[in-house]
Amino acid sequence: MHRRQLLNLLLASAVFTLPLGVSAAQIRNARLWRSDNKLRLVLDLSGPVQYKTFTLTSPERLIIDLSGAKLTGDFSQLALTNSGITSIRSGHFGQGDTRIVLDLKAPMQLNSFLLPPQDGQGHRLVLDLTSATRAPQQMAAAPAALAAPLAAAPVDRAHPKRDIIVVVDPGHGGKDPGAIGSKGQREKDVVLSIAQLLAKRLKREKGFDVKLVRNDDFFVPLRKRVDIARQHKADMFISVHADAAPRLTASGASVYALSEGGATSATARFMAQRENGADLLGATTLLNLKDKDPMLAGVILDMSMNATIASSLQLGSSVLGSLQSITTLHQKRVEQAGFAVLKSPDVPSILVETGFISNTQDAQRLVTARHQQAVADGLFEGLKSYFQKNPPMNSYMAWVQEQKTGQV
Repeated sequence: MHRRQLLNLLLASAVFTLPLGVSAAQIRNARLWRSDNKLRLVLDLSGPVQYKTFTLTSPERLIIDLSGAKLTGDFSQLALTNSGITSIRSGHFGQGDTRIVLDLKAPMQLNSFLLPPQDGQGHRLVLDLTSATRAPQQMAAAPAALAAPLAAAPVDRAHPKRDIIVVVDPGHGGKDPGAIGSKGQREKDVVLSIAQLLAKRLKREKGFDVKLVRNDDFFVPLRKRVDIARQHKADMFISVHADAAPRLTASGASVYALSEGGATSATARFMAQRENGADLLGATTLLNLKDKDPMLAGVILDMSMNATIASSLQLGSSVLGSLQSITTLHQKRVEQAGFAVLKSPDVPSILVETGFISNTQDAQRLVTARHQQAVADGLFEGLKSYFQKNPPMNSYMAWVQEQKTGQV
């Protein structure tokens, strides 16, 4: 199957919403197998689904919630001996949703993704589990904390959790000023101010940590920007821009995710060509696949890129929805193009055009402190909303969501 077709199918499965009158997807079967350091559980589905995962502790559990899905198979045939999973339970909740609970012997890290129909197989949800090691001080809560209310500080401190890492990338810098407005406004200055304001807002929010690609006026190559995100083990990467457009009348904010195929519009194609200024990155190098068989490397890269692009589109949609109450939108959907700075195979990444500095009205707003703060707040609310729905495992945000959900 052509990579573009595969991407389209994956995106359909990742963001599909069931219309009224359409039957729920069925969870038909489950398959389990293990390698030396990984356990893979595959759920065979009758159609695309939306899902979320989170963990619970004392005892250890992994929860998979599938929206609009009905369980028709069972898990009794799975060989769980020495798998790290002691049992698998399931039940219905909400309006036609299914919850699957994996009871674990010890904490496990999860990587999950959806696969579209291909090679004679239907829709699948793939759950890859690996062992997770906790620091000694995080192994258990103090006895007094176990009886305390959920919101009590001892429980909060004792819970094993981590910050969500956001890498904020102010575009251009140093010898590269970016776009220039009619009155000499420089893109690199505008986006640095917005990025710094966003970073300050993230630092004030419990459960988040932030890294700036640049915190001053200096140049960072595109490849280095991607490397910085991966070095910090980022949960998301957001590149902030205020470009020029082919037409001076073009105005408003827009959000872009990566496309491995063609751009979704002429503007998206123009923006990608303008921003790249260099060849697209070889993502196989980033995933350390050089020593793998070329066909296997291609499959691994496709799977990783497809899942990351699907997450990036969801993230972009959340940010775009937040920005529409702050500024006009150039496009009301998340656009896609081959931006080099977004080509990380395992970090959800978006590029936000906060406005066009080539447009007189946009430029006037973009240089004001009030508008810069409003845009930074909008970006924060959008990404926070995304992580509330998709909290990374073992993060503080996941722990907060667990308390809202209650015990399983």
